[in-house]
Amino acid sequence: MAQSVSTSVTLKVPFYDVDLMQIVWHGNYFKYFEVARHTLFTEYGVDLRRYMEDTRYVFPVVRSTIKHIWPLRFNDEFTCTVVLKEARVRIVLDFEIKLISNGRLCAKGWTEQVAVLLPEMEMVFQIPEEIQKAFYGNEQLK
Repeated sequence: MAQSVSTSVTLKVPFYDVDLMQIVWHGNYFKYFEVARHTLFTEYGVDLRRYMEDTRYVFPVVRSTIKHIWPLRFNDEFTCTVVLKEARVRIVLDFEIKLISNGRLCAKGWTEQVAVLLPEMEMVFQIPEEIQKAFYGNEQLK
């Protein structure tokens, strides 16, 4: 790949995301990943809702993982960076969450999405060409 397909978003931990220990509840990290994923797709001109309406394709997350390294706390400002690793057969994204104050790595993870045709719920073992082109232009994925 000649270009790096990635973006970062800056977020601040709201009170309702913390648990009784005053740290971010582990499931909320997926929410932060989703904000970054949506931003990445938007920056590359991919509107998944419109794409679904026009083509009947959806892209559910079928696998995900998070490694929690350092806890986020109420009011922490952080960046969530997402990097596209693959978009030919499936969409694979890597994520990193880092504190803005000191750059400390708090979490990393990845998600895997597949193309599914509705209403048949038929998995298609290729990401549609329009989505690939949005990220890579006419460059062939390796």
